[in-house]
Amino acid sequence: MNIVTLFSGAGGLDLGFSKAGFQVVWANDNDKDVWKTYRHNHQSPIDTRSISKIPSSEIPACDGIIGGPPCQSWSEAGTLKGIEDQRGQLFYEFIRILRDKQPKFFLAENVAGMLFQRHQKALTQIIKLFIDSGYQLSFKMLNAADYGVPQDRKRVFFVGFRDDLQRKFEFPEKMHRQFTLKDAIYDLKDTAIPALNKNYSQGTNCHFLNHEYMEGSFSTMYMSRNRVRSWEEASFTIQAGARHAPIHPQAPKMEVLEKNVRIFVPGKEKLYRRLSVRECARIQTFPDHFEFKYDRLSQAYKMIGNAVPVQLAKVLAQKIRKDLENQ
Repeated sequence: MNIVTLFSGAGGLDLGFSKAGFQVVWANDNDKDVWKTYRHNHQSPIDTRSISKIPSSEIPACDGIIGGPPCQSWSEAGTLKGIEDQRGQLFYEFIRILRDKQPKFFLAENVAGMLFQRHQKALTQIIKLFIDSGYQLSFKMLNAADYGVPQDRKRVFFVGFRDDLQRKFEFPEKMHRQFTLKDAIYDLKDTAIPALNKNYSQGTNCHFLNHEYMEGSFSTMYMSRNRVRSWEEASFTIQAGARHAPIHPQAPKMEVLEKNVRIFVPGKEKLYRRLSVRECARIQTFPDHFEFKYDRLSQAYKMIGNAVPVQLAKVLAQKIRKDLENQ
């Protein structure tokens, strides 16, 4: 089955769907920082124009459309302007193409913040547009940790089957086993290296592909909460900002100094490093052969943090494929 991907980024969704047997025939992303990575790791072409400038007629026919419209507008860590923000309005571009192409199914992903009460009117409008486009809609907030991903990561997924298929998507059951940081990155613990000056990449000097970490100070906001999870826990959410990357589990939990103020345990400061690019990629369930292309580490953390975990994408894709094959 052929699919089109919008707001493709590094291609976490694309890779997950490919692993489930789908063929990506066309991808799109206007962010120049992802183009080298996408082209290096995926066989499908990527159109680099702004999606708002692309007529639906130039997009190939397909069985499904998937993507994650930019989420900063809905995020608790972002502007919270939602659909009023220009980036939030890109959800409408997704719906425009869906309405024009009429594939058998679609999947759209976004941050949990879009379920906040302040966005209720916009969310109701989006739901109506999906339904009016001719689809049986299901949507649900999922935690990636429930589906084989070693990370607490809550995101909203919208899945729809075209009305004539007379089928409504039911989200997969949670997996019984939850994976930990030890499962994901323990074997990498002694081989990470710091970035070059101004956090430029070490490139081929890395002992393991992309296994380098950003250095630099930590903001007061960062230090207001514990940022360390132990080896036996799942990771905190891998975010798109390098400065917000979790601390490696080799470090002890941060100590409370006063309300909203934490410190690194005195005498243990050297243990507090950010997770490396590769460690974040592992936690997002990208395979080790998946190479991220970047000059500065901030670009790499952004690509990885914006991605849908490959394993979660695969689980959802397998369920969609099974439903369609049983149709």
